[in-house]
Formats: sequence, C-alpha cells, structure tokens
Amino acid sequence: MAWRPPRWLQGMTQTGMNRMDKLVQIGAGNIGRSFVGQIFSRAGYEVVFVDIDQTLIDALNERRQYTVEIKDREPSTIVVEHVRGVDGRDTDAVAEELATCRVAATAVGPAALPYIYPNLAAGLVRRRELGGGPLDVIICENMRNAAEAMDEGVAEHLPADFPLREMLGAVETSIGKMVPIMSEEVREQDSLLVYAEAYNTLICDAKGFLGPVPDMPQLDPKANMKAYVDRKLFVHNLGHALCAYFAHLEAPELVYTWEAVEHPAIGPAVREGMMESARALIAAYPDEFDEDNQREHVDDLLQRFANKALGDSIYRVGRDVRRKLGRDDRVIGALRFDARQGTDAPCTVLCAAAGMRFRATDENGEMYENDRDFARHVYPEGAEHVLREVAGLREDDPVDQAVFEAVMAADEFVGERLQAGESILDLAAAHFRGFGGE
Repeated sequence: MAWRPPRWLQGMTQTGMNRMDKLVQIGAGNIGRSFVGQIFSRAGYEVVFVDIDQTLIDALNERRQYTVEIKDREPSTIVVEHVRGVDGRDTDAVAEELATCRVAATAVGPAALPYIYPNLAAGLVRRRELGGGPLDVIICENMRNAAEAMDEGVAEHLPADFPLREMLGAVETSIGKMVPIMSEEVREQDSLLVYAEAYNTLICDAKGFLGPVPDMPQLDPKANMKAYVDRKLFVHNLGHALCAYFAHLEAPELVYTWEAVEHPAIGPAVREGMMESARALIAAYPDEFDEDNQREHVDDLLQRFANKALGDSIYRVGRDVRRKLGRDDRVIGALRFDARQGTDAPCTVLCAAAGMRFRATDENGEMYENDRDFARHVYPEGAEHVLREVAGLREDDPVDQAVFEAVMAADEFVGERLQAGESILDLAAAHFRGFGGE
C-alpha cells in the first residue's frame, strides 16, 4: 500500500505537500542533528526530533532551528530550519508524530534501540488506526543485521496479529559522516550547535523501503546493503581503530587523527590495514567491489581522516575499547571476516594487540570511563582473557581459533618491542602473520 497523507494534509496542493513532508528523527544527538535532520530539512521536510534530553527538546521548540558548522578545508555554516522536538517519554505524543509522518529515522546508538521499540510499536498501531500506509524507518546505527533486530524488537510490543511486515519498512544504512567531540564550553554556549565534516551521503538499503524511497540527492540506495555495512565497519571504522591504537603506542604525543595519517610510520600502516579489509571485501562481494574502487575508497577516507579543520582526536576514535574489540566489531570482526575469505591481515592483527593497550585521555587528562575499567580490571587478566571473554573468540570455532592464535602472537611481539623501546610497526621483524597468506 502506498503512503497516504494524514487528514491534516489532505486537500493541500502537491507543492504544499512536498514542503510539509515530515521526518520523525528519533535521537537528537550528533548524527541526528548534523546529518539526518540536516539533509531532510534541506530537502523540504519538517523535522521532528524525539529525545529524552529535555534541554535539547526545549531549545528546539523555542528556536525552531539550529546551526551545523562544517569543519572542512572549506568551512561553512548550515542553518537547519523547520524543526521541533517531542519528549521521547511521552509515548502518545511520539505515536501521533509517527502516525502522520512521511518517514522516520533513528540515531540513538545500538545499545539504546530496545528503549525506542515501544514508541515505534505505538506509532505503527496509531498509524494503522488512522488508515495510513507503512512506515519506513531509516536505521542510522552502523550495526549489522539492524533490520532484523528492529523487526524482532518492535514485534514484542505489538499485538500478535499485527501485520508488522506490511507496516514497518526497516531500512539499514551505512553512516560514514564524522562528527568530532565538542568541548563542554562550546556546548554550554549553544546546546544545539553541532560540528561535522562536509561528507553528506547516506547509503541506505533500497530493498528495505516499503514506500517510495525519498527523492533527495544525499540518499544513495544500494541493492546489496550488507556489502556496504561490512565496508563501513571493516574499512572506515577499522581505519579509525588503526589510527588510534597504533598512534597511542608508536607516538603517544599525537593528539589528532590527521597527525597519525601524516606520521611516516603510522600512516602507511593504517592504509595497509584498511586495504587488508578491502581485499577481503573484494573476495566476498566481487559484484560490488574491485581493486580500483576499494583503493579509491581507502584513499578518500584517509584524506578525510587527515582533515585538520575537523579536529578529530585519537581519543575519540579509539575510546570504548571493550566494545571495539567485540566479536563482530571493527577489529576482531574484521579479522574473522578476513580469515573466512583467506585474506592475510597482519596489520589488523597488530591493531588488536595494540588496542588492548589503549589508554588515551581526553583534553582534561581523563580516560573514558569504560576504558579505565578495562585497564584496571580486564586487561590485567591477560590477553587470552580479553580475547575469550571480551572478544568472544570460541575454542570450538576454527575461524575464531585462527584469529586467537594470530593475536596472541602479535600481543607477545608488541610486548617485546615496547619493552625494548622499539617500533611496534616494524612488521619485517614480526614473528607472527595473519592467516591466509604465505
């Protein structure tokens, strides 16, 4: 069933309807405001933000606009208009917005998704009561199998006979936009201001929409979304981990990602680590990727990492080690992916060993709280404990075991090199390999 305008839109001209199309953006954080809300507002949508941060909601309703500062080689300022806010704790109010919108999106973080499922379910029920068509929800969470997780999570809050498959289009995405940390001083001056890079492409699953794909130049629908989710995680996100974990051990005085990219030893190692995943992606998705487009993608990412105006920090891109060393995340997940494709990955193996030793601090000299706990209570148990309990590598899984053995060898190598005061990036001296190579 095609999307049908709610009663309050019926009778308007087509031009008026286009101007009044509405996006409900669940999550008014950095990605929600600097990216999703911004591109939909500029495409003529009213953007209704749903969040539990009352300060943000009050500011949105008072000002009905906010500013995005583009930190790039050619800086600019975008004023995002036609916005307002709704308290995410008011389920009835959120349901009404979802029942009368053209499309919805989430940007709350994977861990917070379960908390928004009741609102989504209530919105679907109300939408059906009003005779509306299906609701497409663009899931901006950079997680694998996001659509499946949303379908299952929302279903738990719906009547058993509710036609979920006919009413909910769960649209996976690959979010590549980088948003740096802003100082508390800047945030206090303007709670709605957000910084971002100029990159503005939202890769999304063309097959996830039940209604028409919104016609806007920033959307890049893909038929094989899984390939692009894997590319984001195992090239872009891995690239950040490579920058952070290599820089912290090799040149701990460095603060910014651009410094890591420009470093004569770190930069080439980061690039080679990203290319390891790129080669595995080519093997896994030959209809999507080849040597030329993957090399171009890596080079483009490195140019963006080297953006001095963005001011992205090694602390930001490396923090939360426990999550980033997870079984399916950017480092261990990439290694398991590489191993399944028979692709050698010594730089990525080395990144895993370096990541266990990441202790970077913020501008106030403070470690991220979860990393402080990891350093005090998890890492002292040893690399084997980290790989089994944090990374979840299983002894009965041949792929996991290959990754485990490679990282344990790399951990020993890193320990020896650090003790000797030598570079950890001298792979010619390494006594370990990845897997799948000679």
